[in-house]
Amino acid sequence: MSEIPEIPVTTEAAHSPDDLKFMDAALDLARVAAVADEVPVGAVLVKNGEIIARAANSVEQSKDALAHAEMRVLAEGEKIAGDWRLTDCTLYVTKEPCPMCAGAIIHTRLKRVVYGVGDPKAGACGGAVDLLHLPGLNHRFECVKGVREIEAKALLQQFFRAKRAT
Repeated sequence: MSEIPEIPVTTEAAHSPDDLKFMDAALDLARVAAVADEVPVGAVLVKNGEIIARAANSVEQSKDALAHAEMRVLAEGEKIAGDWRLTDCTLYVTKEPCPMCAGAIIHTRLKRVVYGVGDPKAGACGGAVDLLHLPGLNHRFECVKGVREIEAKALLQQFFRAKRAT
């Protein structure tokens, strides 16, 4: 059995125009989440250069711990694609996915994961742990971090600063 090559995490400062455009769409959803008093995380799923699914965090509104933006957008993407495999899709999310969301990303076999701000405490794409690059996985992902990082970080900081003030 041949070994699957490791796909590196991209940290370059210059990101593609498409990555910037799609992360802007995810940031718009994160703002919607913040207005709804949800942790401001937004996600879009892209296939062939088109957004096929969008979601914002809705944990508080739905009273569902699984209602992270990533989980919701992947579930919607599976319905639209008519398959649980999303191998031709890229996930754009404003914050580094947690272990639960990373597990869903692994199982849906995405092509790429692009996120804004890292999460050194609970991120599972290189922050606290790196579940997407476990050596035993049969599938490899391209992982791009830091796209619109300043904006994503500012949204989270503003949200939690306001929470602490109340």
